[in-house]
Amino acid sequence: MKKLLLIALIAFGAWNYYQKQSTLKPIAEPATRVLPDYTVPIQKAREVAAKQSIRCDGRQHCSQMTSRAEAEFFLRNCPDTKMDGDRDGIPCENDSRF
Repeated sequence: MKKLLLIALIAFGAWNYYQKQSTLKPIAEPATRVLPDYTVPIQKAREVAAKQSIRCDGRQHCSQMTSRAEAEFFLRNCPDTKMDGDRDGIPCENDSRF
């Protein structure tokens, strides 16, 4: 009888320890990435494009652009542009002219 009581006590202690350990583990939150709001630059690029009558004319590189707004217009509206190497939506990041 003493052996059975000792085994039951050990089992209860182990179960209690397991319950405390499983509740103490923090639940990992999923990694969320907050993206910047690009609506303002898009609107500005469209306004500049309307004023300057910018249209897709085959230009693809930052060296061919005259302003950042023009580069943003080309990146968002024209095919096959090569102005956003890291694909984050910001064209000509390393161009010191803008």
